[in-house]
Amino acid sequence: ISPAWWPVLALASPVLAPALWARGRVFCRDAEEAAADNAARIAATRPLDLPEVDWLELRVLADWRAKEGYRGEAGVSCLFRTPLGSLLFDVAFGDETGVVAHNAARLGIKPSDIDAVALSHLHNDHMGGTEAFRAKAVRFPASLQPAKPVPCFLPAAASADGFEARVVEAPRLLTAGIASTGPLARRLFLLGRVEEQALVVRIRGKGLVVFTGCGHQTLPTLLEMVRRMSPDPIYAIGGGFHLPLSEGRLKGPGVDLQTILGTGKLPWQRIDEADVETTARAIRDAKPERLLLSAHDTCDEALRRLAAATPCDALVIEAGGVYRL
Repeated sequence: ISPAWWPVLALASPVLAPALWARGRVFCRDAEEAAADNAARIAATRPLDLPEVDWLELRVLADWRAKEGYRGEAGVSCLFRTPLGSLLFDVAFGDETGVVAHNAARLGIKPSDIDAVALSHLHNDHMGGTEAFRAKAVRFPASLQPAKPVPCFLPAAASADGFEARVVEAPRLLTAGIASTGPLARRLFLLGRVEEQALVVRIRGKGLVVFTGCGHQTLPTLLEMVRRMSPDPIYAIGGGFHLPLSEGRLKGPGVDLQTILGTGKLPWQRIDEADVETTARAIRDAKPERLLLSAHDTCDEALRRLAAATPCDALVIEAGGVYRL
């Protein structure tokens, strides 16, 4: 928070301090509840009969970094393709910024190329913008809207006009040989409880690919769930890990919002080196061959540390990029 705000915070402290203290108590209680719910969900999970696919292709429609001729933003959207079909994972800020539509057009992606949609979680940078978040309604880019309703797999209840909205409650197969981990919970201080699902794909002769949206559920928790879903080795891990170590991507006037919002910590606590090492250790323990990092919610310094701390082939994905596994 910029020093320019300090006098305002000082004047507001008689009201702000008690409010933060009270909310902090509720936050700590709810955080424990979310962790207990995750433990119960993981314990109840049985191996899933995941089909093997010969290949997986990832086309990035939106991310923080972008290839020349493409546009980047602090949102995420990726089209997953396998020999069995396709699944669009998240829609970033949708038509609020136009990034997804612009990049999809340059990649040659048409509405008919989308067999189904899945949202990692219901935050504005994944479900179509601020109004979508406020209304709890997916705002899909108009230029990519399928001609007829296709499934939209949600981690929690929300509306999705023009789609067959289906709430995912536990690990299950979605479409195109792609599975969901089911929702895993995290209590955020200001944004409340968030339910987030990740994707799992089994590639013949290689193993599992695990891909996150924001990674609010934390990588150790997510990989614990994946191990319950399948005994196969993990071949690749990708997506966001929400590690704004030195800075965040979303900023307001004089405030680095991402270092405060969405970290799963009290607002006066920062993401630190121990958090990065916890994620790096989870990657090392999983022993993937490939790491596809998203800069969407993880700063450049944390990306560098993760790549250096893990022995696998690591790269940072970019909007406009096509990655084949």
